[in-house]
Amino acid sequence: MYKIWLLFDPRRALVALITFLLVLALVIHFILLSTDRFNWLDGGKHATPAQTSSMPAPAPTK
Repeated sequence: MYKIWLLFDPRRALVALITFLLVLALVIHFILLSTDRFNWLDGGKHATPAQTSSMPAPAPTK
């Protein structure tokens, strides 16, 4: 394992890894924010009650 670090500078490799993971996390969060279902900032205003409830609708009364 130590021979891998002889090929790469550990500081540069870790900085590159952290940068890549940060950019990936930001891209994933912005993709989720662009959808109606997973946009947590708008408070789910586009979701209908049928989508959010797993209970069946009550039977109509006379």
